[in-house]
Amino acid sequence: MAYQLKGKTDINKFLDLASNNIVIDVRSPSEFNSGHIPCAFNIPLFDDRQREIVGTIYKREGRIKAILSGIDLCGPAMSSKLKDALRLSNGGNLLAYCWRGGIRSEAMTWLFSLGDIETEILDGGYKSYRRYILERLSVKKRMIVLGGFTGGGKTDILQYLKKQKHQVIDLEGLANHKGSAFGALGQLPQPSTEHFANLLYDEWKYADEGMPLWVEDESRNIGMVFIPERFYLNMQENPVIVLQMDVKTRLPRLIEEYSTYSREELITSIKKISKRLGGDNTKNAIQAIEKKDFAKAIEISLNYYDKAYLYGLKKKRESNILFVKTDSADIELNAAKILETAKRISW
Repeated sequence: MAYQLKGKTDINKFLDLASNNIVIDVRSPSEFNSGHIPCAFNIPLFDDRQREIVGTIYKREGRIKAILSGIDLCGPAMSSKLKDALRLSNGGNLLAYCWRGGIRSEAMTWLFSLGDIETEILDGGYKSYRRYILERLSVKKRMIVLGGFTGGGKTDILQYLKKQKHQVIDLEGLANHKGSAFGALGQLPQPSTEHFANLLYDEWKYADEGMPLWVEDESRNIGMVFIPERFYLNMQENPVIVLQMDVKTRLPRLIEEYSTYSREELITSIKKISKRLGGDNTKNAIQAIEKKDFAKAIEISLNYYDKAYLYGLKKKRESNILFVKTDSADIELNAAKILETAKRISW
């Protein structure tokens, strides 16, 4: 068929089409790994080394020389790229994007056309997608923030609420981190801050504005991942329900969760907060871990985390804070108490 480049597709229509069509990110693997539209597959025009070479030639010798160099570099791999596109399209159309919606996506669209695949290009590329999602993550929506001391079962409560058809976004789940010095244990590698925002928007977009959205109270960062600034500020302005539970009630859950990890992993985690714990507390916590006295090590750590949480809580508006006291670690019971307290919120 004769190839003719169509007009490019704006971000709103592109994302509508993405719900029923395969999306191809044609940027290099490192660009894709830094962040991409969550539903996208990567069929790169250039690998990372080739992209660097072509970019250098473009700066030094101009556009035409860069294009010719690019053809020389990627030409031998065109067959495999088309095969990948044919496999993914399965007889249907494709959507494609590069960084700005320019030469790379146009070149790959031409290639796909040789296999009779019609492809629509995102106008403005991934850059326009990022601008779009960050603007929408800045829109204020009603949220209920679930707070409380470490080990109170907040994540489990939110998962229970989700099963009960409440709107919940698990920020720590998206970040692959539980938010403390021990938070990376047993988790997959964290996404980049950039891709975390992409994943967050992918859930945020489905929120029904007629219902509040539940999230867990977090610091500005979850491990090495940072929450988008305006989204975080919106969290701070919304009501927070604080689950109050004493240390003895929290200990069994934490012992069960963390005693499965090696001494080396636990000691490494303790050392991450050694400056905040102080020399004696760090030494005592490490000795407790070596003796498998997990209760003592956890109590030492909780003393720091509880103080840190109370300090952060003081930064919130007092009128926005509701407290729920409990002497039980039962998830359903505490969820019921929290839901009852949420009825007192006036929007």
